[in-house]
Amino acid sequence: MELLYWRNLKQSGLVFGSLLLLLFSLTQFSVVSVVAYLALAALSATISFRVYKSVLQAVQKTDEGHPFKAYLDVEMSLSHDQMQKYAENVQYYINSTLKELRRLFLVQDLVDSLKFAVLMWLLTYVGALFNGLTLLIMVVVSMFSMPVVYEKYQAQIDQYVDLIRTQVNSVVAKIQEKIPGAKRKAE
Repeated sequence: MELLYWRNLKQSGLVFGSLLLLLFSLTQFSVVSVVAYLALAALSATISFRVYKSVLQAVQKTDEGHPFKAYLDVEMSLSHDQMQKYAENVQYYINSTLKELRRLFLVQDLVDSLKFAVLMWLLTYVGALFNGLTLLIMVVVSMFSMPVVYEKYQAQIDQYVDLIRTQVNSVVAKIQEKIPGAKRKAE
């Protein structure tokens, strides 16, 4: 969250710039090419650093050892318990998503299914205008700009959101009155 609120400008700028560069690269090249180029860049940097340190050790006649020794000794494996925990979390999200989709597609609640249908209809227009990468770029830009804008103009934004929410609730109530069987259960 600190990255999104730009508390540390250098860190936020680095993450934001890296994400945008990666996404813009994906718009021009295939995923395989981008991954291969990133791997080659990282490998070139580590090989160059290793050769530089080896030459430096030979010239200065020191015995410092491998420059990445500390990182080579770090244990990088997930325990059985960690894997099981992650698998259970994924299973929970998949099951809850499937339950919700079943509820929407089999029209357990007419109003919710109609809202879902309207959302899917709107997404057909969004899909016709933008491809997935463009939407992802817009999401990243929004993630890094919206929290700061909201923090700065919170009172005004909340006022307009309440106004919109009131209007939407009144329209939904009018629609529910006109559609037979669409009355919401008391919550």
